[in-house]
Amino acid sequence: MVEYLSQQATPDSWGPARSKTVTWHDPLPTAMAGLTMSGLEYFAAMQDGKVPGPPIGALFGMEYESFAEGEVVFRCAPDDSAYNPIGVVHGGLVCTLLDSVCGCAVHTTLPAGVGYTSIELKVSYLRPVRTGDVLVAKGWVVKPGSRVSFAEGEVRNQDDKVVASASSSLLIIRP
Repeated sequence: MVEYLSQQATPDSWGPARSKTVTWHDPLPTAMAGLTMSGLEYFAAMQDGKVPGPPIGALFGMEYESFAEGEVVFRCAPDDSAYNPIGVVHGGLVCTLLDSVCGCAVHTTLPAGVGYTSIELKVSYLRPVRTGDVLVAKGWVVKPGSRVSFAEGEVRNQDDKVVASASSSLLIIRP
């Protein structure tokens, strides 16, 4: 059995232990329902509460702000559970946010029954992210394709400063 630091006695100087509860629905039925809808129909179904959002959104606190064909906008306000050892939000959260908006932008262009997956993601980090920052991530399709689509994204903070940007290649998966 592995004993994690959170299970051991900790010094008082560490402050009180914190916890976070994440709740989500089984993603498989939602994914299967999604195969019967175009990408735009799928996002509309999430917006209307007909299907739940993906578990990754609940884990990182991502919320859909808007979507249109070839473009999505998400919002995220990270808490300190995402901090890395140097006291800022881990770049992996920002990378996940960018991967999500790039992928979802492509998804909005796809017909029913067609999927996608990331095959390449290049992220440039420009500013640190801290608790209290409100991030707005926008993804857009640069070039749709029958085999590979290309998308870009950026994350801005509450001061409208770019925190990170990305370019992405996504494999189109046809039945």
